[in-house]
Amino acid sequence: MITVALPKGRLAQEAARLFINSSLTTIDIIQETRKLIIEDESSNIRFLMVKPFDVPTYVEYGIADMGIVGKDVLLEQGKKVYELLDLGIGKCFIALAGPKGMKEELLNKSEKTIATKFPNITKEYFENVLGEDVQIIKLNGSVELAPILGLSDMIVDIVESGRTLRENGLEVYEKLYDVSARLIINRASLKLKNKIEVIVNHLERMVMQ
Repeated sequence: MITVALPKGRLAQEAARLFINSSLTTIDIIQETRKLIIEDESSNIRFLMVKPFDVPTYVEYGIADMGIVGKDVLLEQGKKVYELLDLGIGKCFIALAGPKGMKEELLNKSEKTIATKFPNITKEYFENVLGEDVQIIKLNGSVELAPILGLSDMIVDIVESGRTLRENGLEVYEKLYDVSARLIINRASLKLKNKIEVIVNHLERMVMQ
């Protein structure tokens, strides 16, 4: 049986719909997403519903043969998995953002403090792209509060529509990376399980339509 790690949350329904529309499963995963393990014996596929940041870990350690996860998570974690396919869903971008109208002032500060859920991405961008050393504060949620309350000068976060930023008096300063969901594969599984190639081909055809 092939085990697939799917992300809970905003990507769950889109990821599940890919498998349904690709005729890879006969189960309506969308209606079953409250379960943590969903087995489709007729298709010989088992789905694990896990936190998005945990998908690469399940795949890297072979608990799951493959998974669907955002490029932001892959950039942040650097796990040892194969990234085979851009699925074209969950599109957004990672941005540097801060208080509206203060872009030049804050970008020109000699000492900057950045709040983010992505400390590795933030460090890599400022050090390797901008050549700057910044203080990074790791937060797990509601990152937009940090500059509003004076915890940080700016934030690095995922942006979809930008509505949350606007409603909190913030704006995008720089677009760092485009993000979409990727299909990742465990290194050993790719070599040993022929059915994985079948699944990949089905998903690739769906994406190309």
